[in-house]
Amino acid sequence: MALRLDGKALSTQLEQRLGNLIAGHLDRVERPPGLALLRVGDDPASGVYVANKEKACARVGVLSTGIHLSAGCSSDDVLHELQRFNTDPLVDGILLQLPLPNGLDEGPLLTAIDPDKDADGLHTLNLGRLLKGEPGPRSCTPAGVMALLRSNGFDPAGKRAVVVGRSILVGQPMALMLQSAHATVSVAHSRTRDLAALTRQAEILVVAAGRPGMIGAEHVSPGAVVVDVGIHRKPEGGLCGDVRADEVSEIAAALSPVPGGVGPMTVTMLLVNTVLAWCRRHGIDHGLDDLIS
Repeated sequence: MALRLDGKALSTQLEQRLGNLIAGHLDRVERPPGLALLRVGDDPASGVYVANKEKACARVGVLSTGIHLSAGCSSDDVLHELQRFNTDPLVDGILLQLPLPNGLDEGPLLTAIDPDKDADGLHTLNLGRLLKGEPGPRSCTPAGVMALLRSNGFDPAGKRAVVVGRSILVGQPMALMLQSAHATVSVAHSRTRDLAALTRQAEILVVAAGRPGMIGAEHVSPGAVVVDVGIHRKPEGGLCGDVRADEVSEIAAALSPVPGGVGPMTVTMLLVNTVLAWCRRHGIDHGLDDLIS
């Protein structure tokens, strides 16, 4: 039976670290880190995600400010709020919750965020910093995957890694982070021929395809570490990932659960990016390098 890569337990540990870091410097800085959360429209899942992020902020001592704009708002309305957060000295991190309603182009809006306040690590400049190995906010989900691997003793150095999915949100930065950690990386996608032949070569397999149950026993070699980034609601109720966990858990050395695997780590890395921005602004030694390398 595969080792359970427990993101919920690790996120609890990291929240404790962040909370202690914040509390230990409030006497000098005199204000907590601030995170601005901008939600547009009424997507139910987005509402749940934002609420979870606000709760996580409260647990560690980050001051969250939530703004909710209607689905009919214009790009200028969103830009106005983003620019207001950019200039607010009490805001260290800004998150524009995705997806946006139809008619709003996320690209220019993400680019309008101050790169140093980019809590999601999706600004073009920060993706370039990742590519060049320069410091800056890291994309939350892949950064959470890296922390999950390392905390369980799985060092990517020298390993063969395969990432299924090439989105700018997960797949592309995931591949860059694994490569930076000295793994040999392949990226698979919808046009990959004989996907199973490629994924069976993986010692570390990260699945972010966005298709429920796409990866099964035939795709995984014995002893592989499998990280399931997908999360989907099943018609009969409950949640599932991109991996058929009942099959893969009998083959893999380790597997992240859905829910409770990557999801909690994504939220935690959002907090990490915000706290790091606060530390940089105030010259605080943070001791969080193990989470951002």
